[in-house]
Amino acid sequence: MPLLSVLQVLVDFVTESIGDHGVLAVFILMALESACIPVPSEVIQLFAGYLVSQDRMGLVAAILAGTLGNVVGSWVAWGVGARGGRPFIERHGRYLHVTPKRMALADRWFERYGNRVVFWSRMLPIVRTFISLPAGVARMPFGRFTIYTFFGALPWCAMLTLLGVKVGENWETWEGRLKYFDYFVAAVLVAGTVWLIVRWRRQPVAAA
Repeated sequence: MPLLSVLQVLVDFVTESIGDHGVLAVFILMALESACIPVPSEVIQLFAGYLVSQDRMGLVAAILAGTLGNVVGSWVAWGVGARGGRPFIERHGRYLHVTPKRMALADRWFERYGNRVVFWSRMLPIVRTFISLPAGVARMPFGRFTIYTFFGALPWCAMLTLLGVKVGENWETWEGRLKYFDYFVAAVLVAGTVWLIVRWRRQPVAAA
């Protein structure tokens, strides 16, 4: 099946689920997305915002459902990382869309910025879906991880929901545009990783 057809099936599943089950579906779908299952948060929250604009869902309920869903899904991913450790990620990470390059990138971020990287990563497309795994591998304190995840996911969910309210019936057009934004962010991350590697290799080796 062509990729566009697969994406369309996924979009239809998301919108139908939210249309039928409302806030509960937003919560469950966002939990799946944060547990590294490829469900697009852009579609979920944009469509939730569209329903808000049609008075079929409350704004605060839509935002909180998405945010709390992200937190619960992140708990699952954190637990997998903490329990399975790096060997599990190296063996099975590809099934969770966590490649060795992404793990290496996360390692560098944790080393440079510490635990707060979880907060900022929750507001970045693509990265936000797998940052919980390396946080678990690093055994980041669970309470701190939960707080950073909540406050990082909140503005992301609020932004997408409010955008869905704003564009109303044109939400599908914006959902398509946000996919391209995801690809742009991915390209920037790859370019940044290459730049860091090149810079690291050019640094002189310290004398023993």
